[in-house]
Amino acid sequence: MYRTQQDFVMDWNQASQGTLRVLRAMTDEALKQAIAEEHNTLGWLGWHITTSAAFFASLAGLEVNQPDGDKAIVPSHAADIANAYEKIAQDIVKLAQASLTDEMLTESVNAFGQSIPRGALLSKLIDHQTHHRGQMTVLLRQAGLPVPGVMGPTKEDILSRQG
Repeated sequence: MYRTQQDFVMDWNQASQGTLRVLRAMTDEALKQAIAEEHNTLGWLGWHITTSAAFFASLAGLEVNQPDGDKAIVPSHAADIANAYEKIAQDIVKLAQASLTDEMLTESVNAFGQSIPRGALLSKLIDHQTHHRGQMTVLLRQAGLPVPGVMGPTKEDILSRQG
């Protein structure tokens, strides 16, 4: 649970930059990549991370603008997903710095049918994103795309150092 605005912003900046690297690794052709038939696709996961970041932020009182259009329809271009995410991630930082106080992080908000401290909700935002980002790295690998290092080097990072 976050107790200071600065701690949240620092972690969010790091997490969102890692997520953006994963989103930027997608290609239009790979958006339909799924681990198995009728499972979530790479595109769906990327769009889910994008729209859910704005949703979680709004539950915490940070009114981030959602992307235009139907949130249930995954864009057909990978760059559109990454660009929408980047804007939301930047907006979360701006709003947190402008309006989120340390005292507000211990205040409870209603989320998912329960009362939860705002700082815990923001922690769940990052945990949720990290969970789905991990799924995306597997799908990137299955699609034959390079996997960016987010929380440590990937096979591609190690091979490029040896090369």
